[in-house]
Amino acid sequence: MYEIIKRWDDAILLFINNHHNSFWDSAMWFASGILSWFPLYALLIIVIIIKFKKQSWLLILLIIPLIIASDQIASGIIKPLVQRLRPSHEPGLDNLLHYVHQYRGGLYSFPSSHASNFFAWVTYLALTVAKKIRWLPYLIFPVTLFVCYSRVYLGVHYPSDILAGAALGAFLGWILSKFYYYFNVPKKLVVNYEP
Repeated sequence: MYEIIKRWDDAILLFINNHHNSFWDSAMWFASGILSWFPLYALLIIVIIIKFKKQSWLLILLIIPLIIASDQIASGIIKPLVQRLRPSHEPGLDNLLHYVHQYRGGLYSFPSSHASNFFAWVTYLALTVAKKIRWLPYLIFPVTLFVCYSRVYLGVHYPSDILAGAALGAFLGWILSKFYYYFNVPKKLVVNYEP
């Protein structure tokens, strides 16, 4: 089974990575950048504050431990345990790949931290604020898919790294949304009658 997945991973990776040009090199480099999406984050925070007012502080504050947990579980725990080499460090595959700015990433690739982190906050926001901000999922999910695609395009992740990171992030985002609702949904008043 592993060999079948590995063959598909290699084939899809090489197909995506080998269809490159200078425009997409720049676009994918931007998509993977740590600071590239700060304006989007700032916009989302402003919109959440406007829509949720006093309730917005908990919504926004919970994103911090969510991203820390997502990143540390993916990079600090799973990657060192699995020790799957990135395609860019895989002997026999590394010389078949096109690299943008000679970027090859760290040593290990499974799961993708980018996919995990993005899917964590995107899932969390989709489950907590999308009822009041209906257009939000139509903005943040395509951005997330674009970032995930860029990791394969750049030759630093296999598609299965992305899928595993997305599943981890979505699960953590779902868990945190439950936590948010537990502490933020007003509890029904219980009136105790004494005889």
